[in-house]
Amino acid sequence: MPVELNLRHKVADALLAHYHRHARALPWRVPPGSAERPDPYRVWLSEVMLQQTTVAAVIPYFEKFTTRWPTVTALAQAEDAEVMAAWAGLGYYARARNLLACARVVAQLHGGRFPDSEEGLRALPGVGAYTAAAIAAIAFGRRAVVVDANVERVVSRLFAIETPLAASRPEIRAATDAITPELRAGDFAQAMMDLGSSLCLPRNPQCLLCPLRESCAAHWEGRAEAFPVKAPKQEKPHRMGHVWWLERADGHVWIERRADKRMLGGMAGLPTSDWDKRTPSALQPPLAGQWTALNQPVVHVFTHFRLTLTVERLIVAAGQPEGEGQWWPLGRIGEAGLPTLFAKVARAVMEGGDD
Repeated sequence: MPVELNLRHKVADALLAHYHRHARALPWRVPPGSAERPDPYRVWLSEVMLQQTTVAAVIPYFEKFTTRWPTVTALAQAEDAEVMAAWAGLGYYARARNLLACARVVAQLHGGRFPDSEEGLRALPGVGAYTAAAIAAIAFGRRAVVVDANVERVVSRLFAIETPLAASRPEIRAATDAITPELRAGDFAQAMMDLGSSLCLPRNPQCLLCPLRESCAAHWEGRAEAFPVKAPKQEKPHRMGHVWWLERADGHVWIERRADKRMLGGMAGLPTSDWDKRTPSALQPPLAGQWTALNQPVVHVFTHFRLTLTVERLIVAAGQPEGEGQWWPLGRIGEAGLPTLFAKVARAVMEGGDD
């Protein structure tokens, strides 16, 4: 996308000046203008956590991780189960597995130092184009084109890009490239993210307060909320399955470690059937017995599908299923590291869903 040089400077200068005054204080950032350099480990960790997740949700997890594992080497030495439990509730659990894999590569093959180029960063496990660009720009000051959902919205409006998402992404990236300055690319990227999260909002954008309004085509057309143009939403597929709550009479519930290749692999969980797109597959409860179904199923929405689980409960005096797992005290169920889906099941059972 051809962009006049004076527009590039006008946008960058206005945005960076605004960022200098209004930058968000975030635990992984250094303030604009600071002589301190960002810690690549903290930048990488924050970017991985922020994928598909809000800043407000990430901050307590980030602080927990950096307190417990203050360096990439410390994280690399952690047990898988510890990290997966600490991640529980943050969602998108493949990120946690990639997090550990990446930390171990950085510690073992790079001496605990992250590569300082996009190309080197892309070679790490779980580091895609966006994350590599963000780390290169923010942590190492490289000129890189950083495009997240906030930047997509800002740039779509700035240039009034009519092509619907996701087909417009190459056009958005080219436009972002055209306005990214040679210097302070990291500050520029963070300034764009801040603008999208504070003023250039999906609904009711605060155009009168925006430092880019004089250059914004959508503002001059009076159509800011029309961008980015979105393709019609497709309904999520619906899957069904069973989950089994196996409780021992002395107040313990059976918690298993899910196989790595399953959905929520590596996490603590409850025994489940497969999750079929239409009807539950053949049922194989963890123990034989007179299982009782809760009156209400548990419904959970993942990124790509909606899941309805029938919850069945069995109380036994003794015995335990085969496979990797343990009896967990009901009074400490909140410490089991259950992902959100299984935490919902636990609440449903313990709040009397079988009455």
